[in-house]
Amino acid sequence: MGVTLKEVAERAGVSRSAVSRTFTDGASVSAKTRAKVEKAASELGYAPNALASSLTTGRTKLIGLIANNFHNPLILEVFDLFTRGLQDRGLRPLLVNLSDATDPAASVRMLRQYSVDGVIVASSTLPPSFAEAFKAAGLPVVHAFGRYSTAPDVHVVGIDNVACGRMAAKTLVDRGYRQVAFLGGPRTATSTQDRMAGFVAELAAHPQVSASTSFATEYTFDAGRAEMQRLLQHTPAEAYFCGDDLLAVGALSALQEAGLSVPGDVGLIGLNDMEMARWQMIGLTTIRQPVAQIIDAAIELVVEASETPDRRPETRLFPCHVVERQTLRALP
Repeated sequence: MGVTLKEVAERAGVSRSAVSRTFTDGASVSAKTRAKVEKAASELGYAPNALASSLTTGRTKLIGLIANNFHNPLILEVFDLFTRGLQDRGLRPLLVNLSDATDPAASVRMLRQYSVDGVIVASSTLPPSFAEAFKAAGLPVVHAFGRYSTAPDVHVVGIDNVACGRMAAKTLVDRGYRQVAFLGGPRTATSTQDRMAGFVAELAAHPQVSASTSFATEYTFDAGRAEMQRLLQHTPAEAYFCGDDLLAVGALSALQEAGLSVPGDVGLIGLNDMEMARWQMIGLTTIRQPVAQIIDAAIELVVEASETPDRRPETRLFPCHVVERQTLRALP
């Protein structure tokens, strides 16, 4: 049996309520009493019961963490940063897998049953309606990697995907490519739509450059490879902006299998700067998304939203930049 609060009170010579207040954030307790209780707790090896504490405070310190693309290795980095960031703040993540989900209702019911203090939706492919469903249920919510809006319905933290599309197009134009293409993720993903929109808009200012668009079924290696294999049934473009690093690595595999060199025959630029993009045998030129900053801001916002539920939703965007490696021809 574990050490009880009663035993700590007896060892410290104080009341059980004094022990309880000592281990309750924000509760009033004198410095002398706190010292006695902490000394007794240390001697007995006592640790407060988090679940019991939540009954007293009305706060579970649970944050629902929702994602939907577990085939993309970037999600491992996201989970690592999210869980460590939450734990460093004394919070606990409750993971929800929304792969193949089309309706948030079941997740809303589950998170309400666990009385989470807030929800972070970590996805660039789920529509805004998913995060809005949690808000409608009375749960403080932040959409990390969500769609930029000047008047968001929920807190959004991420990047300007339209600006990233423009950045990719300009990068290809500056290197002298005249036949370029966008190879995006799922058509329905807002990140795909926005990255393509920026790409096409930038190229409209360069009439000497022709452009085409195509889409993979998922943000995965296999989907990127399959789409490039399909494109190679005809003459490929000189360079592709792949809307995700994993798509770009899949495209690279298909190009190499077809006997084409990168960047000699075809150039590639991705987006994210995930770990494998830096591997020497890949060396992908890509647009870096500052994942750690986005996650830290999402955690900060969900904590603030849980403490101030009527706070007006805001959007926090972080700048991206091109990371030069070896899959595009050099600048002239």
